[in-house]
Amino acid sequence: MQAVTVPTPGGPQALVLAEVPDPVPGPGEVLVDVVAAGVNRADLLQRQGFYPPPPGASLYLGLECSGRIAALGEGVSGWTVGDEVCALLSGGGYAARVAVPAGQLLPVPEGVSLVDAAALPEVACTVFANVFMTAGLQPDQTLLVHGGSSGIGTMAIQLARAIGARVAVTAGSPEKLAACRELGASILVDYREQDFVEVVRAATSGDATGPNGPGADVVLDNMGASYLARNVDVLAVNGRLVVIGMQGGARGELDLGRLLGKRASIVATSLRARPTPEKAAIVAAVRAHVWPLVEAGEVRPIIHARFPLAQAAEAHRVLASSTHIGKVLLTV
Repeated sequence: MQAVTVPTPGGPQALVLAEVPDPVPGPGEVLVDVVAAGVNRADLLQRQGFYPPPPGASLYLGLECSGRIAALGEGVSGWTVGDEVCALLSGGGYAARVAVPAGQLLPVPEGVSLVDAAALPEVACTVFANVFMTAGLQPDQTLLVHGGSSGIGTMAIQLARAIGARVAVTAGSPEKLAACRELGASILVDYREQDFVEVVRAATSGDATGPNGPGADVVLDNMGASYLARNVDVLAVNGRLVVIGMQGGARGELDLGRLLGKRASIVATSLRARPTPEKAAIVAAVRAHVWPLVEAGEVRPIIHARFPLAQAAEAHRVLASSTHIGKVLLTV
């Protein structure tokens, strides 16, 4: 089969399409003929040699895919050969075939094409696990999403609005902010010109008489160190900061007094290295709570561009440029 390999870590040119052996599904796994794969920032890091796959995972890039089941491993039930599926992966999506634990499979939602379904698993699982399962966002609370026009951002906006939460976003252009508004964000911050702490606290100042006061009840952060102090500042009382990325660095200074005064919490999470049972639990929750919203048309995958697998390097350049809105896909 064909797969995108990285013989030597480096820039986008390091991606090489090559013939490699087909994977073999082990017990509890299924073999999927890949139709499309999502491109994520983790893939860019792995290409550069900074984010190796967890033990036992495929060495190839790709944390999500869609396709058709080609074979079932020992002990798999509930799925049949030919089923159209999408999947959360630990690696291997940039290939013609991938072996996936059965618990990480999802049916393609009604109303979503097989190709576009590849845009759903990673962002849906990341957002639902962090914003809802971990941070416990509730109706009428305020969610602040950094990078609102990203794949994760566009999913977070839609899911938060679907439960009746208010959404604030940061983004770097009027076009990106307009896209966020269209999806349901009501507090829009151009981080190049505005201070998100001031904007969010001003927009929520009417909440001062409520139990939590002004600010964001939940912050979903992909920046890390560079935003740490201001993320604490923007939190409401009892606020929850969830860090899922380190685009702004890994080491920051934390004012514990400020955190204590707000009775707030900070949690940092990742999805890829979680044990298979944990991932299966998240996937099951997404199927139960997110898939009905997708099939009802309340939540949809936002696709910026689709590239053939042979043009994976160009897909990486687009993602690295941060000019995209939503997801970038590779088609096989």
